[in-house]
Amino acid sequence: MDDKLEEFVALLRRPGPRSARPRARPRPPVPAAARLLQRRRLLWSWPILSLPTPSPRLWVNLGCGAAALVVIAAATWVALPGPRSEPQVALSEPVTAAAPAPTAAPARAPVPAPRPAPAAATARITLPFPAAPDEEGEAVVPDSAARAEALPPVPPGTRLAALPPVAPPARRGEPAWLRFAMPPPPIDGRPEIAIVLDDVGLDKKGAQRAIALPEPVTISFMAYATDLPQMAEEAHRNGHELMLHVPMEPISRSEDMGPNGLSVDLSRDEVLRRLRWDLDRFDGYVGINNHMGSRFTADTAGMSWVLEELKGRGLLFLDSRTIGNSVGIELARKFGVPHAGRDVFLDNVIEPAPIEAQLAETEEIARRHGSAIAIGHPHDVTLDVLTPWLAGLKAKGFVLVPLSTIVRQRTLLAGGSTG
Repeated sequence: MDDKLEEFVALLRRPGPRSARPRARPRPPVPAAARLLQRRRLLWSWPILSLPTPSPRLWVNLGCGAAALVVIAAATWVALPGPRSEPQVALSEPVTAAAPAPTAAPARAPVPAPRPAPAAATARITLPFPAAPDEEGEAVVPDSAARAEALPPVPPGTRLAALPPVAPPARRGEPAWLRFAMPPPPIDGRPEIAIVLDDVGLDKKGAQRAIALPEPVTISFMAYATDLPQMAEEAHRNGHELMLHVPMEPISRSEDMGPNGLSVDLSRDEVLRRLRWDLDRFDGYVGINNHMGSRFTADTAGMSWVLEELKGRGLLFLDSRTIGNSVGIELARKFGVPHAGRDVFLDNVIEPAPIEAQLAETEEIARRHGSAIAIGHPHDVTLDVLTPWLAGLKAKGFVLVPLSTIVRQRTLLAGGSTG
């Protein structure tokens, strides 16, 4: 009994048979790219780094915000000012030192080398001087194909570029008409006479005779003549004061005033375009006077534009007075432009006796009023009479002065400013 009990207990303690486990199949090798992808999936599966799935509304909001930024950037770019363009026409004043103050003797300081005019703006013009003046006392130059406009005509209805109301002012210091003025000789209370020769430059022979005069006069070069910088420099070296002769419209429309002349039917922009072409022909001059111009100098609007430009450049204005109702002097006084008016025309009749009579009239005006301004032209007859008269002027008790000297005195007497 005891033996069977012990066998039963031993049977209970015997371990049962183990369940058979299936043999695991060998796993195929995992490629490196697949292992990397598994690692990335494991990384993004971490709760702390997982991101929520964006909703469609979020994508809509992000698109609207990006579109708004693009619109704002485009509007800002359009509103920004573009690069400033250079002025259409450069100013004629060179960068030079101020002229020396008046001394006891006339100083003949050389003028700096002027800038040559652009080749495209220069028309080769060589015409003989006319034999007789017109009814305005101005030289008549016949029409010629050689005197075509140096600038192309503007088609009707063309909108020109906007121009400033007034040219930029002269550099700091004295204005151009004082900076380039020739110093006068001692006055000593004597009557003063200024001789202005205009229309200079078309007839090269006459121009050379005028430049070679031994006595200092004021030479006004025609704006559309050729070789102006060279002739102006030579004239200044010889002691002559320089001016610019600007063509303006006469009464008779059959008269040819020349290229880039100023006429009353032009717009303000076109008047300034032509005037600035004239003013930029050479440097070192004190101001302008009108060539012809009986119609234009009587036009208030046109002359206002001209005098605004002269004011901005610091230049004087000499009214040739080719017509009695010229508004040049009145407007020059209004705009504060130094000015004067012609007293005598020397060679309305190009013969020795009439020219001598006009010189005598110039002397009489200078005695009565203290000064006189006479305008002549470089005709051979005029220069033949003028040369000995200039040499004997001092012995008659007169003093020959540059035009700027009389302009300064008349401006001060009229209560104006020379600055």
